[in-house]
Amino acid sequence: MDVDDYRTHSPYSDPRHHAALLEAVPADLPTVAATARNVIIHYRAGGVELPDVRRAEVNLRWLDRILDADQSRFPLPLAAERPAAERVAGCCRDHTLLTVATLRQHGVPARSRVGFASYFVPGWHHDHVLAEWWNGDRWVWSDPELDPAGDRPFDGYDIDPEAGHFESAARVWLAYRAGRVDPDTYGVDPSLPIRGDWFIHDYVLLELAHRHKDEVLLWDGFGAMTEDLTGADLTLVDEVAALLVAADRGDAAAGRELARRYASDARLRPGPTVHCMDPVSGVAADVDLRR
Repeated sequence: MDVDDYRTHSPYSDPRHHAALLEAVPADLPTVAATARNVIIHYRAGGVELPDVRRAEVNLRWLDRILDADQSRFPLPLAAERPAAERVAGCCRDHTLLTVATLRQHGVPARSRVGFASYFVPGWHHDHVLAEWWNGDRWVWSDPELDPAGDRPFDGYDIDPEAGHFESAARVWLAYRAGRVDPDTYGVDPSLPIRGDWFIHDYVLLELAHRHKDEVLLWDGFGAMTEDLTGADLTLVDEVAALLVAADRGDAAAGRELARRYASDARLRPGPTVHCMDPVSGVAADVDLRR
């Protein structure tokens, strides 16, 4: 995919009848990120206790439905302050989706990046999603979930890809395969068993999907994903990860090969349905992605 392909909406980022709300938000990253934090609160780590019926909003999936929920409570511009407890429950994927959607609405190339962040808990690598946008010269990694007033030793709106604060899933997978990282330090949370080699493996496929504008939920399962690497085609994910890393380095041929494989190999992409494990209820179900 070319830079210009990321100027347009995906089915997930399309605001549909809420387009005017995004158009009213200035397209500079700090303002867009602040708007995302104003509309969305993390369903587990937002600093407020939400009932399960509200936490379930993390499954809304499509931006227009997220904005439907917001506007049902606040029929106001997105910049108008919302009380934290009344914001739409989401996660890093949703902060990023709203950020990417707003930038795309203004014609700025933007996409979401799936990987692991090391800046929340020392020694632990949380699964995380960043916004990546084209500033005219290069792709910039930005974390819209981070408040810039926070005490962090780096610029959260221009994260150095080589500094180790955030690593793409592909990079982590290749490091794991080379024996350079402990996979049990990569997962959802140090208190949860959702971690390890299979988790990194599946996140490479999530990274690939998001790169191709299929911004599925982090708990969606599809294709070659597995909860046990026994019998998994590790070479397939090795090759995909290597292509992702090469494409990040500007290898246009790698980007074209990724697009070819993504289009031709059903193991690498979501189909008409995904198997979704609801993180709030714990119930698994097949979800139809056709709208």
